[in-house]
Amino acid sequence: MKRPWKDVSVPLRDGMIHWPGDPECHIKRVSSMDDGAVCNLTHISMSAHTGTHMDAPRHFIADGMTMEQMPLEPVIGRCRVFELLDCEDQITVDDLKKLKIAPRQRVLFKTRNSTRSWAMNEFDKDFVSIRADAAQYLVDQGVVTVGVDYLSIGGFNKDGVETHQIMLGAGIWVIEGLNLAEIKSGYYELICLPLKLEGADGAPCRVVLR
Repeated sequence: MKRPWKDVSVPLRDGMIHWPGDPECHIKRVSSMDDGAVCNLTHISMSAHTGTHMDAPRHFIADGMTMEQMPLEPVIGRCRVFELLDCEDQITVDDLKKLKIAPRQRVLFKTRNSTRSWAMNEFDKDFVSIRADAAQYLVDQGVVTVGVDYLSIGGFNKDGVETHQIMLGAGIWVIEGLNLAEIKSGYYELICLPLKLEGADGAPCRVVLR
């Protein structure tokens, strides 16, 4: 019997942590059976880059592919989770060279973000991110998908634009906002399905591993 799927998405909730300057997440019950309505109905308002989500190339590349143009191959199939728990700031080329990343691989990086950043009540400006030269290394290695365990592959006021431009410009599909706290390093089956938002630069998604 195969092992059960593990959900590595963060729950969406009203007022949740979001990237500074992005629209806040509002989730409100606008029709309630408790009040005599025939059904319950929920209204959602938020950025496409809230919680666990994907970036399309259009996020930082003016003529890049949009969310509904994404092929399914990058987000369904075998992936590898790498634990980089000793990183205190940014993932570097030296960190990546130790991992023996293979071409065409889907890679997810587990850092202290999964246990530290998601446990905070406010946005963590000091989350572990991917440095620009490390992003280029991933491009050079030929990876197809990169997942990280907080809200951005690039840091807050450090390599944020550059890391996105390098990876998205090379056609790497990016998953952000994972929580890998209960996941160990190793190989997994990955399913990540973003909402099919036409013309969008990103979309919320549900991500599971087995």
